[in-house]
Amino acid sequence: MHPPPAAMDFGQSSLFGYMDELQELTFIERPVRRSLKTAEEIERLTVDEDLSDIERALYLLSAGQDIQGTSAIASLPFLMRQSPAETLRTVLPKVREVLQAAGAEMQLTAALAFLTILQEESVSVHTYAHSFLHVILLHLEHRDTGVSNAWLETLLSVIEVLPKETLRHEILNPLVSKAQLSQTVQSRLVSCKILGKLTNKFDAHTIKREILPLVKSLCQDVEYEVRSCMCRQLENIAQGIGAELTKSVVLPELIELFRDEGSSVRLAAFETLVNLLDNFDTDDRSQTILPLVKSFCEKSFKADESILTSLSFHLGKLCHGLYGIFTPDQHLRFLEFYKKLCTLGLQQENGHNESQIPPQILAQEKKYITVRKNCAYNFPAMTVFVDPKNFHMELYSTFFCLCHDPEVPVRYTIAICFHEVSKLLDSGVYLIHKELITLLQDESLEVLDALIDHLPETLELMSAGGESTTQENKLSSLPDLIPALTAAEQRAATSLKWRTHEKLLQRYACLPHVISSDQIYYRFLQRMFTIVMTNNVLPVQKAASRTLCIFLRYNRKQDQRHEVIQKLIEQLGQGKSYWNRLRFLDTCEFIIEIFSRSFFCKYFFLPAIELTHDPVANVRMKLCYLLPKVKSTLKIPADKHLLQQLEMCVRKLLCQEKDKDVLAIVKRTVLELDRMEMSLDAQFQKKNYEKDLLDQEKEREELLLLEMEQLEKEKQQNDGRSMSEKTLEKKHFVSGREMKTPAALPKNTPTAVPGPSSGTPSTSKEVRKSKLIRSQSFNSQAFHSKYGNLDKCASKNPTMAYTSSASGLAKTSAMISLTDDSFWTPRNASSAPATFASSAPLPSTSRGTANPVDIKSAGSKDMQPRKAALKSRKSNP
Repeated sequence: MHPPPAAMDFGQSSLFGYMDELQELTFIERPVRRSLKTAEEIERLTVDEDLSDIERALYLLSAGQDIQGTSAIASLPFLMRQSPAETLRTVLPKVREVLQAAGAEMQLTAALAFLTILQEESVSVHTYAHSFLHVILLHLEHRDTGVSNAWLETLLSVIEVLPKETLRHEILNPLVSKAQLSQTVQSRLVSCKILGKLTNKFDAHTIKREILPLVKSLCQDVEYEVRSCMCRQLENIAQGIGAELTKSVVLPELIELFRDEGSSVRLAAFETLVNLLDNFDTDDRSQTILPLVKSFCEKSFKADESILTSLSFHLGKLCHGLYGIFTPDQHLRFLEFYKKLCTLGLQQENGHNESQIPPQILAQEKKYITVRKNCAYNFPAMTVFVDPKNFHMELYSTFFCLCHDPEVPVRYTIAICFHEVSKLLDSGVYLIHKELITLLQDESLEVLDALIDHLPETLELMSAGGESTTQENKLSSLPDLIPALTAAEQRAATSLKWRTHEKLLQRYACLPHVISSDQIYYRFLQRMFTIVMTNNVLPVQKAASRTLCIFLRYNRKQDQRHEVIQKLIEQLGQGKSYWNRLRFLDTCEFIIEIFSRSFFCKYFFLPAIELTHDPVANVRMKLCYLLPKVKSTLKIPADKHLLQQLEMCVRKLLCQEKDKDVLAIVKRTVLELDRMEMSLDAQFQKKNYEKDLLDQEKEREELLLLEMEQLEKEKQQNDGRSMSEKTLEKKHFVSGREMKTPAALPKNTPTAVPGPSSGTPSTSKEVRKSKLIRSQSFNSQAFHSKYGNLDKCASKNPTMAYTSSASGLAKTSAMISLTDDSFWTPRNASSAPATFASSAPLPSTSRGTANPVDIKSAGSKDMQPRKAALKSRKSNP
């Protein structure tokens, strides 16, 4: 027999143990109790509630503690907005008095409050200068560097708005004495920054006479900090004095500072010179600047690592500014110098833990990482420097190293620049296919997040950069792309960074322009559906739903479209989970945005309004918000029966709804529905002209997709026919309009394709050829329209905006001309596959008929009134 499990021991020894633990907890809580305020302190901090804002501020500044005085100063912008005159008269003098002995926190608060008052323009510039400027100038040389810099930032902002006379008397004249060697270093540093700001406020003559002597004096100061600070202001001074004075005054000072004994001064001179390259002519750059820069680069490896960090950051701009004056040897030297920086520190990789590396070596390696990161940042500029034609020979190995760098910041930076490099390489973009796969498979999600920001542009450049640009052969030379994309999505899905996952799903909307429809269907579409069904993050679900709709929009096989639509209706719209039914309504909203009105009415109208009977109030509520968009898809009189069903569902909601929140939304929705204007079938209204025109274009593209599938099937059949069958086919042609009936004819019987209506007869072969050419061009035109345009299709279409009604009607008449059979292809069994083949028929609503299954009759009833209306319009534009 085994002894029973030990129960909790409530003996004396155990209780003493529990008491010890409780005493430890009490000891932990003691500091918290001690921090509470006593009754006397609370009394001292209490302020009479009847005091006004200004009276309360005066009381806190006079008798309050420091934290209360700081709060009163922080309220200055509010007081200036409420009563500026009273605040300037009573509160501001008290603030000046308190600031004389205030601590750092109160000083920082005052500097920020003064700056806020300036930005909000609570008082005029004259009043501000009279009331606040002296206080700012008084605290510029505060002993605390942080406080001094805060007041200096406020002053530099004030200089932007002050008039010249005030600047001259209040700032420039006192600056002459403040910049002397007899003043403190802090005073001279402040003078350098003020001089850099003042040059943009005065004319060149005043700058030459009064400011430049001070600048030269500070550039030759005995303290390296002052020389470095003044050197960094030379860029602002050069912008104010013009090219001639820059060449005669600024350039000699820069040359002198380049030879300074202080490394920080030389670094400041280098950075300033790089930023001023555009101000010098070719002779100055080739004879003066290039030797200086060359010498600086050669000595950089022997100097401090901070110089290498700055040099690597500015190297791209330097090479661009000096481009065209390099000799071949100099060009090669700078390129080799860049390559050396790209691998700096990699030779010392030994796989040791950071704890085993001395701190000095560890700090040096971190600086080397920054150098390589800067090199990755400059890689597009260096690609231009070597010429993209020479990329493979000169820079590919360096690009490979940066993409495989062991440090995440380096790979992150090169991922950000990847699309820029792709643009520069143009037709040679295939050279970096493998590096794209490498970054997509990177173990760091930060790298993936940086890469997918411009993933659509990158993939489209990849697909257009190869030798073959046909739909079937897109990215055929990159077989690892699809596995890399799917693996990237799986990695993002299993992480906690749902925003990266959402962004990646949004970028996948570009895939129809990059890979084939079948590849999307078998590798991505089902995954999107699974995310919509199972993911727990709402933004991710919505991103997957929208991308799924775009995949469906560009799917080129009817049976696949049928399967997806059926899944959406059965598993989302009729799903057991109310959450799935909510996502179905989100999908319906995307369908309305992306597809034509007729598509939504045909497949999703009835399943959507059936949710008015949903047992969950949230679903009915969401549907009520969607009803105005649902009604906007209807056209009268073709969709009159659908309008009647919509009105009947709304009436039932009004009469039978028991949830008060849903009922309130239903009432508001009814008012909105009553105010809506219905679109008339085959007519353009001025108010919705662009929307109607865009919808016509969407419908035309959807019909073209059906035609493309049929034509491709016919092409495959024609390729397998014997010569006798092809000879027989030539005998079958009709003049005028021909109707194709693939469903009614035998498989090997030649069929006619609708062609242009004209007086000249044309053979079915010629018509079929023209149709096929147009359908193939659809890949690079309608089908290749940027996926980003879908984001705008609900609101506007810039390519269809017209400046005048007359020209708009003419363009509309040209666009929907009855001679274009690709637009008015009848929606029946003879024009395209009638419906999606399935054992379970889809809920479908065809316009202009009560029988949703008879698509042939629906197409004829729908098209006849539109043709008649457009004929009348065409005859009388």
